[in-house]
Amino acid sequence: MDNLSPKVQNLLAQFQEITQRIQTFAAQRYQMEVLVKELERTIEELEKSKDEAIIYRNVGSLLIQHKDRAALLAELKEQKETTDVRAKSFDRQEKQLRERHASLQKQIQQELGGPTGEEEPSAE
Repeated sequence: MDNLSPKVQNLLAQFQEITQRIQTFAAQRYQMEVLVKELERTIEELEKSKDEAIIYRNVGSLLIQHKDRAALLAELKEQKETTDVRAKSFDRQEKQLRERHASLQKQIQQELGGPTGEEEPSAE
């Protein structure tokens, strides 16, 4: 890397940083999506349960009986909505980073004199 110009070294550093950020956002988005699916299943099961069913909720390492089914259902729906918004936010940010990543890749290839991945229009 010593024989590369400072500009190319800077572009490569940005490229590597964005690669790491993409991986981080992808992992966080995945975690949010898993949590949304889990909340959807929980809400579905809670809605199927009878009104008089005894419901427990995890609080840390304890299971606590929850007496207000409607309030719990509303809270879970709110949590699902918030988590879904966060997942979509991570997805948007990841897409923006991927676009910047592709742009940097083209810049680096141009600086190194390699192919950019874009075809020249043929003169037919």
